[in-house]
Amino acid sequence: MTSRSNDDSLNDSKGDSDPAPSSTLSPSQQIAAALKRERLRAGLSLSEVARRAGIGKSTMSGLETGSGNPSLETMWALAAALDIPLARLLDPPPHEVALQHVGDMPSLPSTTANYVATLLSPSPTNARRDVYFIQAEPGEPRESQPHPQGTIEHVILGRGAARIEVLGKSYDLGVGDYLTHPGDQPHRFTALAPGTNAVFVVESS
Repeated sequence: MTSRSNDDSLNDSKGDSDPAPSSTLSPSQQIAAALKRERLRAGLSLSEVARRAGIGKSTMSGLETGSGNPSLETMWALAAALDIPLARLLDPPPHEVALQHVGDMPSLPSTTANYVATLLSPSPTNARRDVYFIQAEPGEPRESQPHPQGTIEHVILGRGAARIEVLGKSYDLGVGDYLTHPGDQPHRFTALAPGTNAVFVVESS
């Protein structure tokens, strides 16, 4: 059912023109285009999505026009508000063969830890997996709330060292180590060495 408020409608006056081809968009513009696309697909107003995500309408408007700098937590909240995987809001243009430079892709910094997530590959329509490149520094751990039921996370450590805590146990990873764990349970990632990075594959049923 479509939700509307008195102060806005589905097609807000700001940013209603068709987005530019995705190949010409900056990372923030890619997020803006995807966010508006998914909001309209869900039949929701700016105010309703902002309310569901627990953010201000002005913040939501800024994200849809590409002028905002969303955090990882904000994007997770928006994905939950729209009832979609986070990857759909970070979806880069599809190519048969593609070299993705990290600096050209949408990256989301955490507001609670020195931790940055970059979507490397979204799940195609015939599969259910999203691939992220994670960069983290020692300090506050990144606390992750449970993802949808049935989610499994695969972690491959590329550099540094890290600790993952899940189901009451702690696992220390070195370079090249691979860990799989249920993503539908609370879990925590802590970088143990400077310059730590890892690849996360998030698999959902």
